Amino acid sequence: MVFTAEQHVGEIVAAFPDSANLFKSYGVDFCCGGGRPLSAALAEKAIAPDQFLAKLNQAYAASLSRAESGSQIDWRNVAYSALIGQIVGMHHDYLREELPVLSGFVTKIAKVHGDRHPELLTLHRQFHDLKAELESHLADEEANVFPLIRAYERSRNQEDLVRALAMISELESEHEAAGDLLKAMRETTQGFSVPADGCRTYDLAYRKLEALESDMFTHVHLENNILFPRLRSELR
Repeated sequence: MVFTAEQHVGEIVAAFPDSANLFKSYGVDFCCGGGRPLSAALAEKAIAPDQFLAKLNQAYAASLSRAESGSQIDWRNVAYSALIGQIVGMHHDYLREELPVLSGFVTKIAKVHGDRHPELLTLHRQFHDLKAELESHLADEEANVFPLIRAYERSRNQEDLVRALAMISELESEHEAAGDLLKAMRETTQGFSVPADGCRTYDLAYRKLEALESDMFTHVHLENNILFPRLRSELR
């Protein structure tokens, strides 16, 4: 798919939810103004269509690459540094970009629709508990755990391996806590089902939360089912 200036803003965001990040950065209304052609929305903000479309289509291509990345790679057999690079580059970076954006969306729909849908107040708390958990988790992995694994990869010293393994149980507990929050969010939203009176932002927030859940499943799989067992199998 290649997006064009003739398509409606809402149509683009529906097909590519992450485009909301780009629209937001340019100050283009994709919610109430979603029924306009992209060309009209850009003209109103004096934004060059070619420049915007280039960024939009580049972001879409990158999202497809991220979705397909690793689909033909057996991560059980690549170097630890390559596997860690996949985890950080594809999943940690994704979370760093999406968590602040989602925070804004979840807060907005709770304020606008919370009186009629009190479950959004519960969702707001659950999401921000997850956000805090993940932000701490990413920082810990990158600052402490992954450097130990890379050190072991270079040295193949059992002492380096033991130091890395000593931190893995805590990471697995954090993964379980994050998984429990994701399950709770799915239950709170009844499977991310938007009610009939939900606006475009409501729909977009739920779609992004579902995409976050999907990415987390792949992210945790790479660590819990591949990285950590591989390391444990090398302990003598």
